[in-house]
Amino acid sequence: QVQLVESGGGLVQPGGSLRLSCAFSGRSFNIYDMAWYRQRPGFARESVASITRGGVMDYAEYIKGRFTISRDNAMSTVYLQMNNLKPEDTAVYYCNGKIRDTSHDYWGQGTQVTVSS
Repeated sequence: QVQLVESGGGLVQPGGSLRLSCAFSGRSFNIYDMAWYRQRPGFARESVASITRGGVMDYAEYIKGRFTISRDNAMSTVYLQMNNLKPEDTAVYYCNGKIRDTSHDYWGQGTQVTVSS
């Protein structure tokens, strides 16, 4: 049974930084493409950043240059380093792991990020 557990959320002032972590267990992490999504109040869930099993990264246009996704296959963990946070980044951030063209598609429970002074 695959489990994804996010951590690292919290309250931060505008311009501050947070590092989210997502611990993956239950299957071989190396074969999963990983991604971060977020859901802001009143909005649908949206993609933030992704990293393939081969290490290819992609970002939503609105966060480029501020956020960095990375993965540590030895630790079965994916990270999201978030810098220069803005109030509009306030959201629940979710971790996703999937294998393309299969039913293997798993979500974490989410971690709250609040950017406010």
